[in-house]
This record gives sequence, C-alpha cells and structure tokens, in this order.
Amino acid sequence: MEKYSASCRLILCCNSSSKVIEAVRSRCLNMKINAPTEEEIVRVLEFIGKKEGLQLPPGFAYRITQQSNRSLRRAILSFETCRVQQYPFTNNQAIPPMDWEEYVSEIASSILKEQSPKRLFEVRGKLYELLVNCIPPDIILKRLLYELLKKLDSELKHEISHWAAYYEHRLRLGQKAIFHLEAFVAKFMSIYKGFLIETFG
Repeated sequence: MEKYSASCRLILCCNSSSKVIEAVRSRCLNMKINAPTEEEIVRVLEFIGKKEGLQLPPGFAYRITQQSNRSLRRAILSFETCRVQQYPFTNNQAIPPMDWEEYVSEIASSILKEQSPKRLFEVRGKLYELLVNCIPPDIILKRLLYELLKKLDSELKHEISHWAAYYEHRLRLGQKAIFHLEAFVAKFMSIYKGFLIETFG
C-alpha cells in the first residue's frame, strides 16, 4: 500500500471497522457513511418501479422500507420477491421475509421443541448450511437470538442475551464460526431444559 501510494488508490468497504486489522486501518483515511434514510430508500424503490413500468400502491414502497432495517440491498431484494409472488401489487400485500430469516426461525422453533444431542447435531448442519450460503455468522447469531427471545419466558431473556453477547465476542476472536454458533445453541438448550425441568418437573 505504501510502495505504490503515489500511483494507486485502494478503496476498501466494510460494515464494521473493528474487523479490519490495525495495520490496515492506520494506513487508510477512514470515512463513515451512514445507511440511507427511509425516505431515500422509498425514492429508490419508486424510481425502480417507474423504470420497470410497475404500478406501486400508495405506501407500498414505505412498507418494504420499514422491514429493510435501512438496508437498500434488502429493500430491493424484497421488492423483487414481491414482484415475483404477486403483480399487480395490492395495498394489503404481505412483505415476505428473507429466505434465510425464515430458515433461522425454523431453527429456533426446532431448538425450543427438543433439547437433545440429536437435535443439536441437526441444528449444526442447518447453521453450517447458512454459513456456506454466505450469511455472516454474527448476523445468524443475532437473528437466532431475536427468534428465541420472541418465544421465551421473561425470566430467561436476560440470561440468554448475556450468553449471546458472550459467544458473539468469542465469534469475533475465533476462526471457526460454526464452533461458536453451536456452543451458543448447546448453552441455550442446557439453560432452557433446566428451566423446563424446574418449572414443570
């Protein structure tokens, strides 16, 4: 980077600078670019609709934007999915979640139904499948936690959140993401099974 700095410029893009090693960060001009606002995403979706000759009902683009978490890529993918599922669009048309989110929701349900070595082995395979399909491990962990917390008793939410944060930290330090994801699932199963035994006997 230093040798050819007079004739070459590199632009590095990342979602989190904490994952970039200090040696690289110290040689770069760091620029933080905020995610687009909801209004900007709505304008982009309306522009795409106009270019593609699609009629958007009032508020349809805004509903997609609300589920996108200010991610333009996700909003466009959801827009494409809605177009494939149903066109013309309707005012009450459901905005489908991403395929991988549905898959994580199924994983969470299977964990809650049974806590056993066999189920842990099955879940490990599903988590590995998500990783193979380039879903970032920290995103998988956050989504899995979100799905589990929706179905948990309030007594357990704090403890499970604590362990999720612990394994997310380990995830950032380690090399094999599957080990840390599996460890979180195993820890959850242990805590949840203990809670069920204590509550129902």
